[in-house]
Amino acid sequence: MAARQLASKWLKTEALLSDPQIIPYIPVTKAFTADTLMSMVAEHGMVVIKPVVGTGGNGVIRVQTADKGYLVSHKGQTMFAASFSQLIQMITRIKLKRKYLIQQGIHLAKINGRPLDFRVKVVEINGVWQFRAMVGRLARRGLFVTNLCKGGTMLKCRPAIRMSLPHVNSLAIRNEMRQLTRNCIAVMESHFPGVGELGFDYGIDINGKIWILEVNTRPS
Repeated sequence: MAARQLASKWLKTEALLSDPQIIPYIPVTKAFTADTLMSMVAEHGMVVIKPVVGTGGNGVIRVQTADKGYLVSHKGQTMFAASFSQLIQMITRIKLKRKYLIQQGIHLAKINGRPLDFRVKVVEINGVWQFRAMVGRLARRGLFVTNLCKGGTMLKCRPAIRMSLPHVNSLAIRNEMRQLTRNCIAVMESHFPGVGELGFDYGIDINGKIWILEVNTRPS
């Protein structure tokens, strides 16, 4: 029987928010509306707008506050909006005609100015979950999405942590990521019986804090 797949980022985020141990790792996430965009940009200074259903970094938009306006990044281009109404018009033009969510922007650790995140892939074999991959993904120069299909570079986990955050304990962070993954597996299994493969995308911010950016039930 094929492993269960679940496309909606909303449902997966809601499931993880049911566990108090996992909540601190989840960026603030809300449904996309003009009002939530306004309040979240004001509060966080940077947000990422993602399709509720989508893979490969497609359709992802980043918005940052700037001097006298907003910066909008999409597909390697950065545009300037001088007002909030101009910002909404710009995003409406860019975004595909489907549901989006807004996520608190994370200032990811970088290597040579390129953002980095981490993919942890696990599979269930005969009732036992096994770690299959734990790698860093370095964004292609000029992009903020790290997806390998968008030109990102795969790196070994601990060297990637060390290169991006030389002052942190890379082994401690890797072990925290592994434990967080085990906690998330338990939640995903209980909410979505039949999932047999999971890919967790983690960001580590400039202070060394781990964030859950996304969970995939069909990780590539």
